[in-house]
Amino acid sequence: MMYARSSTISALPLSIDDGIAHVREETMAALMGMPGCVGLSLLVNRDSGRCIATSSWESEEAMRSSESAVDALRRMAADHFGGSLEKVEEWEIAVLHREHTATDGACVRCAWLQPPMGEMEQTIDAFTHTVLPAVEGMNGFCSGSLFVNRSSGMAVGATAWDSQAALDDSREGTHQMRASTTSRLGSKILDVQEFDLAIAHLRVPEMA
Repeated sequence: MMYARSSTISALPLSIDDGIAHVREETMAALMGMPGCVGLSLLVNRDSGRCIATSSWESEEAMRSSESAVDALRRMAADHFGGSLEKVEEWEIAVLHREHTATDGACVRCAWLQPPMGEMEQTIDAFTHTVLPAVEGMNGFCSGSLFVNRSSGMAVGATAWDSQAALDDSREGTHQMRASTTSRLGSKILDVQEFDLAIAHLRVPEMA
């Protein structure tokens, strides 16, 4: 089992490039020097300014032990993004499947869900056996993942696509699949957002 911590930053759109450079050159190097840190990804939406940096960890203990050191890093990164830290969330990485490695220009669609109480395993099963097989058949699919927090009862599913065009082409199909799957499970869709994949260095092994 592997774990992840995501930090959501509300950035000034004009400062996003500076923020990306800082995370790539400073934050990632500091993180990778911490015991148990496996990697880092960064999602950015240049229109809304919403940015999500996610670090991956080989154990829950390693993730928790790093908290104070990571807190200073995330606040420094928020300054470079010209914005503020909105929230920090911790996750169990339940599913991760890569069709192939992400390349420059890749985009990501994230959907935040709240499954019915006590039905997280059904959500994981549906993502593995319904969602992934469907998106694997779509042009430009790159990878898919599902992060869960059993304490809060929240989950976030993400699919990565080779390009903005592939993301656009997949929008209607993934919307219909998401609606039918969540309806069948009785899950509530809390939010759906699309991002550029600015840094793809999460380095989590296949978990599907």
